[in-house]
Amino acid sequence: MEQNLSLYYIFHTVARKGNISGAAKELFISQPAISKSIRKLEENLGTVLFKRSSRGVTLTSEGELLYRHTTEAFTSLQIGEETLARHQALGIAQLRIGVSTTLCKYILLTHLKHFIESYPHVRVSISCQSTYQTLALLEENKIDIGLVGEPSLQKNVYFQPLSHIQDIFVTTKSYLDHLRLRSDNNDVLQSATFMMLDEENITRQYVNRVFLESGTVLPHILEVTTMDLLIEFSKIGLGVACVIQEFVQSELDSGELIEFPLNISFQPRQIGFACRKDEQMSVVIQNFLHSVQSF
Repeated sequence: MEQNLSLYYIFHTVARKGNISGAAKELFISQPAISKSIRKLEENLGTVLFKRSSRGVTLTSEGELLYRHTTEAFTSLQIGEETLARHQALGIAQLRIGVSTTLCKYILLTHLKHFIESYPHVRVSISCQSTYQTLALLEENKIDIGLVGEPSLQKNVYFQPLSHIQDIFVTTKSYLDHLRLRSDNNDVLQSATFMMLDEENITRQYVNRVFLESGTVLPHILEVTTMDLLIEFSKIGLGVACVIQEFVQSELDSGELIEFPLNISFQPRQIGFACRKDEQMSVVIQNFLHSVQSF
């Protein structure tokens, strides 16, 4: 097939022109070279494609069959080239983004809106999963860029910092007041119900490490699947939720939620966009990262 491709194009041009001389002028090759190519194609296919006469050439029934197929093939290639050129002119490309549901809602959407306004022809797809899964998809080349917590040293990953997030525990004032009323020696820590993400979540694992290092044990833990549910459950007084401060700042400012008193310090964590180093200079990735920086 690969060896015959140029022969097919020569055949197609001769059939379209109806004579060898016209095809020779269009293809900028000699008439004997065209005749030789046609004979070679006929030998390869084991059939006769043209009837020769002094007035030119006409297709045999086999030639007509082949010409229908070459017409479809070369028309499809032409459409493909025109579409590709149009995409390049409009800046059309594809950007596959991986992100957790929480970071998608509270961080990515704003930056994505700004990016789409600047590059409306880029096709964006979003895959929501945990940070660990996002990094795995990045390694497997199933996404182009991921919004994640700063990963541990990975030689194949480029990381562009975006901002810091702060882990805190929040509840309602009424829940804390009730805890203090029913707790012996004001030991609210042992009486409270703590609501946290599941053990596979990177935030939960970080908080667990901090508790372990401080020797703190939480006796009552309710695992919740999403950050949004943690926030909503804490707002109705179901317990004390481990959340990201930036995501509940309006509730803290209004007094709807208050920070739960813990004698433990959580260091801010850095989040940002990660991509494979070999894809770092991709035009669409560079445009996206520049859009994020300029926002």
